[in-house]
Amino acid sequence: MLRDLPSGVVSDDPLPRLREICLSLPEATEKISHGSPTWFVRKSFVSYTPYHHGSEHLAFWCAAPPGVQEELVAEEPGRFFRPPYVGHRGWLGVILDGEGELAPDWEEIREIATDAYRCVAPKKLIAVLDGQA
Repeated sequence: MLRDLPSGVVSDDPLPRLREICLSLPEATEKISHGSPTWFVRKSFVSYTPYHHGSEHLAFWCAAPPGVQEELVAEEPGRFFRPPYVGHRGWLGVILDGEGELAPDWEEIREIATDAYRCVAPKKLIAVLDGQA
């Protein structure tokens, strides 16, 4: 969870970890889209959405394979949600500021971001990714 320190410095910022994960994927780039860091491989695959339009959570939205959004939201609604605007296309919302059992699992987030990448990347880049594994 983000904590405001007396000096005004914010700790536990998930953005650097999310950025490292996304930019580790072949030919992924980062741009600001709709005011937030977003990662692209031809099209967007992950968008960081801190407190989007008054949401109470730090989160990111990402492309997801068919059925994954429904499954994860049903299983763990405290960690996952159907994001506005793109949820109808199957995109998944992932909460990054949960605590305790709802705290982010960064290995799972790496898998989710990689799956999002696979949803939009061209076949040649998926082959490059598979060669990295």
